[in-house]
Amino acid sequence: QLQLVESGGGSVQLGGSLRLSCVASGFKIDYLVMGWFRQVPGKEREGVSCISRSGTVTTYEDSAKGRFTISRDNAKNTVDLQMTNLDPEDTAVYFCAAKPMALIDYCSFSADYMYWGQGIQVTVSS
Repeated sequence: QLQLVESGGGSVQLGGSLRLSCVASGFKIDYLVMGWFRQVPGKEREGVSCISRSGTVTTYEDSAKGRFTISRDNAKNTVDLQMTNLDPEDTAVYFCAAKPMALIDYCSFSADYMYWGQGIQVTVSS
């Protein structure tokens, strides 16, 4: 059974940076599309970024473009999300997620992610 554990969250001020990390255990992520999602209380969970199995294809939610960078290390079974120029609107619980994918160079924010981490809080204050 794949388990995902996030780390690196916390509180920062407007314009600050955080790096979220997700470590997978129980399964090699080479065969998985990896994604980061976030959720604010009372709102639906939304996709922030995803990365293909090969790492060559990445997708970002519009507000994350130019500020966030997703990366993966299949050898270490990890996926990171570097977040810069953070804004209070980025405050949310962030989730690491994974799903099996036959295609090597594809990722999306579709709702069929099978595996989820427990989530980690990111708070940005003004």
